[in-house]
Amino acid sequence: MSSLSSTALDWLLDSDPALRWQVERDLLQAEPERWQATRARVATEGFGAAILAHQQDDGQWAGGAYFPSQEFAGDGVIARQPDQQPWVATTWALKDLRDLGLDPSVLAGTAEKLAENSRWEYDDLPYWGGEIDVCINALTLATGAWLGADVSAIAAWFPAHRLADGGWNCEAEEGNSVRSSFHSTLNAVVGMLAYERLTGDESLRDTRHGGEEYLLERRLMRRLSTGETVGPWVTDFIAPRRWQYSALAALDHFREVALFERTPPDPRLAEAVGAVRAARRDDGTWLQGDAHGGAVWVEIDVPPGEPSKWLTLIGTRVLDWWDTSPGA
Repeated sequence: MSSLSSTALDWLLDSDPALRWQVERDLLQAEPERWQATRARVATEGFGAAILAHQQDDGQWAGGAYFPSQEFAGDGVIARQPDQQPWVATTWALKDLRDLGLDPSVLAGTAEKLAENSRWEYDDLPYWGGEIDVCINALTLATGAWLGADVSAIAAWFPAHRLADGGWNCEAEEGNSVRSSFHSTLNAVVGMLAYERLTGDESLRDTRHGGEEYLLERRLMRRLSTGETVGPWVTDFIAPRRWQYSALAALDHFREVALFERTPPDPRLAEAVGAVRAARRDDGTWLQGDAHGGAVWVEIDVPPGEPSKWLTLIGTRVLDWWDTSPGA
């Protein structure tokens, strides 16, 4: 049972099915029949149904792979902060649906439609072949595995493009950096873990472990060269997370790794755990950080500065895992 108060748990349970099923599974340790029944509602209610409603006949959202097409009229979009990247095109819609817990069978035929109709804005490359950006490839690797697409070419890309210091950087392919990025490396290892869990293919495990070691060597928070905090975004916790790194997002990944591989928490996570614990309010909640602007299909969480149910779910399950794990 979770360390969260009954009042806070009731607050979390009074939520969209996409969030509620994870509260039931991760915080209440409910029987699978309960949380699976709640999870099934994602396809027909709330956030999941709202995003699904905008899928086009060709399998895409907003007429584009990563960005809306120029011809897209924007019907149904919540237009906020138009100077920032929109999150309504195909890659982001599929990421949201996967993160919300949608059963991939609901999207039967989508993988084939995207293979036929969707091309990357970069060099007009085919969708399931990926492109040159590690973060985009990580999202596509995980989503392709989820939908049953052949993403073997993307899987082979990760070990071939890992940098000498152990991680990845979205700027590297353009020749703009030879150093790894916290943001890019977390996105890469998250995508590879999802791929392995969904396919059973362990061929990327060593590569993933190498990227995770890059983060662990830096205690998830610090520059290896100077020991300084790598940036203010490390403790800027936001939901939903698009691409930005934070200590909380990294810890949630390492929790998933430990549960999947049945390993204890690495002691080098301790400082990041302390930062997450320090951000928890007296009522057990976390506040929304400087969340991304840009157009969306549906508002999945609250504006900056308000108590976030998503962050409270994630923060609580991270601390519960850490506090109950032997040797943590």
